[in-house]
Amino acid sequence: MALSNSLQKLQKSLESRTGKAIIDYQMIADGDTVLVCCSGGKDSYTLLAMLMALQKRAPVRFKLIAMNLDQKQPGFPEHILPAYFASIGIEYRIVEADTYSLVKEKVPEGKTTCSLCSRLRRGIIYRTAKELGANKIALGHHRDDMVHTLFLNMLFGGKLKAMPPKLVTDDQAHVVIRPLAYCAEADIARFARGMDFPIIPCNLCGSQDNLQRQKIKEMMADWDRRFPGRTEAVFTAMQNVVPSHLADRGLFDFAGLTVDTIVDEGDIAFDPPTLPPAATSAAVNWLTPAP
Repeated sequence: MALSNSLQKLQKSLESRTGKAIIDYQMIADGDTVLVCCSGGKDSYTLLAMLMALQKRAPVRFKLIAMNLDQKQPGFPEHILPAYFASIGIEYRIVEADTYSLVKEKVPEGKTTCSLCSRLRRGIIYRTAKELGANKIALGHHRDDMVHTLFLNMLFGGKLKAMPPKLVTDDQAHVVIRPLAYCAEADIARFARGMDFPIIPCNLCGSQDNLQRQKIKEMMADWDRRFPGRTEAVFTAMQNVVPSHLADRGLFDFAGLTVDTIVDEGDIAFDPPTLPPAATSAAVNWLTPAP
């Protein structure tokens, strides 16, 4: 497939941002086996494309296995993803589990299904990763997802909490990574359209108009229309946390604060990681787009 100049430029930008996120958070190491979760949506198709492109020039060797969970939703086109995976030559696993019926049975009519559906899906993904010997699990969440989750937890959960770019599973068996953490949803959508990925809509949850996440998404879209760059600014803020200027007593010793306490008002809790000298040249391979 011949790509237009604009699509090539977008692809290189996404690859660069993905590579930078992988470096900054040390998401992938030599010898890793990465299970790439593919739902059939624009985000997971883009995630897989980015990881396959970076795999060819990365300074470390790692294996990719694509996985799709067929949740037996009515009308789900089960042939699309196996055909796509075969066409791009990647190892894959299709897991069939009728979580759809269970969710519809357990969740009352009119209530959102996301919470239960996510828990069931997560358990199956972790089990599959263990069966395949994958120590990393890659999810397609992007920058906007992370920002939306921050506001979702603040406004509806009373927590200053978002999606981390990297985390360890509760059983400590796997590391979950989000390589698209630096990528904007609008760029991903434009790339997916340009690549003409065979998108599969999620009819189980995508049709629910009362989702709190959807309302947050609409709020941020309105902010970005009126004040361009708001989502990016919030994401930057998530990387520059000042515990002394919040109110969590577990993060900062307010009780022990006196006039003699030295507090740098501009200090951040977690400095952006600096690459060690030995890794600097290798990082170029992640960040430099293929010619």
